[in-house]
Amino acid sequence: MKLGYKQTEVGAIPKDWEMLSLSELTEPQRPISYGIVQTGPNIINGVRCLRVLDINEGKINKAELITTSKEISDAYRRTILKAGDLVMPLRGKVGDVGLVDEDLAGANLTRGVALIAIRPGWSPEYCQQVISSSATRKRLEQAMNGSALQEIPIASLRTFKIPTPKCLDEQRAIAKALNDVDALLGAIDQLIAKKRDLKQAAMQQLLTGQTRLPGFHGKWAPLNMADNSTLKARIGWQGLTTAEYLESGPYYLVTGTDFLDGHIAWSSCHFVAAERYNQDRNIQLRPKDILLTKDGTIGKVAFVDDLPGPGTLNSGVFVIRPKNEAYDPKFFFYVLTSRIFDEFLTKLQAGSTISHLYQKDFVSFSFLAPVSVDEQAAIAEVLGDMDAELASLKERREKTRALKQGMMQELLTGWTRLISPNESHA
Repeated sequence: MKLGYKQTEVGAIPKDWEMLSLSELTEPQRPISYGIVQTGPNIINGVRCLRVLDINEGKINKAELITTSKEISDAYRRTILKAGDLVMPLRGKVGDVGLVDEDLAGANLTRGVALIAIRPGWSPEYCQQVISSSATRKRLEQAMNGSALQEIPIASLRTFKIPTPKCLDEQRAIAKALNDVDALLGAIDQLIAKKRDLKQAAMQQLLTGQTRLPGFHGKWAPLNMADNSTLKARIGWQGLTTAEYLESGPYYLVTGTDFLDGHIAWSSCHFVAAERYNQDRNIQLRPKDILLTKDGTIGKVAFVDDLPGPGTLNSGVFVIRPKNEAYDPKFFFYVLTSRIFDEFLTKLQAGSTISHLYQKDFVSFSFLAPVSVDEQAAIAEVLGDMDAELASLKERREKTRALKQGMMQELLTGWTRLISPNESHA
């Protein structure tokens, strides 16, 4: 045990911290409660009500709040919101805590959301960070598992304890440090969204010829997928059973669930025995292969940039290759991720529910493309550079999230102090 620390149900915390129940941290006249059981029809200019789906990753989405009458809201006055209140789903996203701002003051809650009204002298921001931490969420889920409704009972939430510094300044210092990282994550998310929108606009312009790259002035002509491609897949009698999915081995097995942002998440792949890999050379993967899901969630696309080892396909995926270098594979990959292919699939599914794609379905898929394969490759390179920039931002976001998790582990247990014990007693 580190000097100056004590053992609790959440591990070691400073001796000058306390394990306090949420009831001890909330206003006695506004106990932890769930909201309106039945809100009634939406009322124009009525009282806004938060639902479980309106709270996501600590943020409250105000854009699509339902409303109810003042009479119904007044019948549930205990959950009328004030600025600084915390709101948390009682099921599903337990631990995903939102902080109410001035704009939401006067709104109410629905049955699936709990009010946690932090009393003066304690920091709502600190409590939000503690409750939303991964360690606390696990404890909340354990409290939820005993409920037949798979939700955390109000009684359990009221008695639920969290580690808390007695000093308000220390609470605020911890909350500020973590909120600063949240602000950085928010800025990165905004930048990713902006870059993604720019890429979508660039795809629309470049893949339709509305914008031409410098130095290219050649003709564009219809390109038919079926005429200019070979499509191969694992045929029915070769179907694999899940019992044949191996946890390790040299031969990767790629399924549609392994597609991630247009690439293959090799770390999530299973493996197959050598005889299954050697069964069909046509579906043994090569660099620059284009993969397309044909079962289940149809139309998902991935590009094989490189191979960490020999790989093959499960039955739910086509591998697509150009005939006689008829097109640049990466260019065609971007066509399949664009509105051009989305609109084709929409027309294909018109009036029916299609859960399977066949080779014959692509006979009618034609689109305009540069006759010059060099121009196709140049377009693919521009879009590839934009993808690389997005990937770099996503990696930065994940590293920042990991940094925050480490900070939460240190700060929310008092293992690292932002205010010394002497200052916190001052």
